[in-house]
Amino acid sequence: MPIQALIIIAHPGNASFSHAMADAARETLTTHGATVIAHDLYAEQFNPVQPTGEAGNTASADPLVEQHCADLQAADLILIFHPNWWGQPPAILKGWIDRVLRLDTAYGYPPGTGYEGVPIGLLKARAAFVFNTSNTPPERERDTFGDPLQDIWTRCVFPLCGVEDVTRRMYGPMSGSTFDQRAGWLEEVRGLARSKL
Repeated sequence: MPIQALIIIAHPGNASFSHAMADAARETLTTHGATVIAHDLYAEQFNPVQPTGEAGNTASADPLVEQHCADLQAADLILIFHPNWWGQPPAILKGWIDRVLRLDTAYGYPPGTGYEGVPIGLLKARAAFVFNTSNTPPERERDTFGDPLQDIWTRCVFPLCGVEDVTRRMYGPMSGSTFDQRAGWLEEVRGLARSKL
């Protein structure tokens, strides 16, 4: 049975390298028999505002949120593409995390455990990729800023939801990058996508 991959794109520019990477991954995955569902958060005008606290965030009247939750639960592989903005995902993607990686969809609590307890992950995805673009040189991102996106995705978000195999790549600086550099980065994205089939 083919794996089901979920692609999430969070960049406002259709000609962005985030979109180019997502296209390369989608083509690779479909060529190798995977079923791919892709969501472009900006194109869909995803509403990132979560109107309730954690306890009330188990269902939404927004059908797009419910579709995203269903697609997330069905995914065997998750791929997220976004730029590095101030060491964080764009606000629309942070809102997607808040609304879609929700209680009883992406994580839950053991019986008798309150919200102060340690949650258990509910996602069936066996692996996740996060592909970032940046204009900060990698060594400065690491040494000066501590690479906060690494912690967000590989320590805070996916492991809490039950996805332990998380790979993150940061490409850049995008400003001044050459055609050959970008071609090499796209080839790495294709290779990583193939590695989980």
